[in-house]
Amino acid sequence: MRKSHPVRRAVLAGAATVSGIVLLLSLKPASDPGSAQAAGQAPPAAAGQAPQGGVNGAVTGDAAQTQYGAVQVRLTMNNGKITQAEAVQAPKGGRSDQITASSVPRLNQAAVAAQSAEIDAVSGATYTSAGYKKSLQSALDKAKASAGAQQGSGGAQTLTGDVAQTQYGPVQVRVTVTGGKITKAEAVQAPKGGRSDQITASSVPRLNQAAVAAGTADIDAVSGATYTSAGYKKSLQSALDKAPAGGGSSQGAGSGGGQAAGSGGGQAATQTLTGSVAQTQYGPVQVRVTVAGGKITKAEAVQAPKGGRSDQITSSSVPRLNQAAVAAGNAQIDAVSGATYTSAGYKQSLQSALDQAGG
Repeated sequence: MRKSHPVRRAVLAGAATVSGIVLLLSLKPASDPGSAQAAGQAPPAAAGQAPQGGVNGAVTGDAAQTQYGAVQVRLTMNNGKITQAEAVQAPKGGRSDQITASSVPRLNQAAVAAQSAEIDAVSGATYTSAGYKKSLQSALDKAKASAGAQQGSGGAQTLTGDVAQTQYGPVQVRVTVTGGKITKAEAVQAPKGGRSDQITASSVPRLNQAAVAAGTADIDAVSGATYTSAGYKKSLQSALDKAPAGGGSSQGAGSGGGQAAGSGGGQAATQTLTGSVAQTQYGPVQVRVTVAGGKITKAEAVQAPKGGRSDQITSSSVPRLNQAAVAAGNAQIDAVSGATYTSAGYKQSLQSALDQAGG
């Protein structure tokens, strides 16, 4: 029997390999779902993920406090899909710089890919990942609320208030608003540990019930839970402030704002928008603005650094920052000399308030 020539065997083997590759390519789907993610683009959103309904522009989540610092996420939305995610606040200093630089880009990419807050934590960045996911969820809640308003006043909106710090721990309220009425209220954060567990268990259900019954933040404090009640009302008011014009149940609130009702037959809507709390070296800064006809008509700091030297700086700088915000109509305002940290926090909170108005 004749033996096959080595060159002939090599040619036959190469031909078989080429044939196999051609066959595999012919079986490849016309569309590769992973290719969009690899290119950094948003994949098609699955049901129940990012809110649909034409939401466009920037949406900034609430700042989530972690053991190593605040995390705050801003999303860019296009027709209800997340096209970009970024952390406008993240832990910094020392080892945190390295962890933030490594984890945040991966979390940003995961948010765009998942189109939801259901993303995996980055190994070695547990606290940063948890804070990121929490702030991301609050941004999605705000986008969902905006989508609900666009679809009509009968749509349900979920609005998550800012965290209110109390002497015994943080309080944060989430409400569901349907047809302009509060249909559900819940505390997603409340004081805990020791005596606080009992007070929270007794007072929060009553506060939830009162919020639904009143339809505003003008509710009575629960006896024996003064601090929890105050924090609850403050966070509830900030949730109602986030209701877009025409879709709110925030009118008549006792904290002096929260009106989201249109005037003049609905042509020139007036909104009161409360920005997220910006943490500074000397204390938190939080800004509330009134927007009418697309212009800032009033600006005020509902939180600002206090105590010692901060009292003097705050009393001198905040009125000037308020005036500058109204004059500029945006957050591009100059810092007040001698109040660098307060000015930076003011601008950050002001921007997050304006983000809620879609600009």
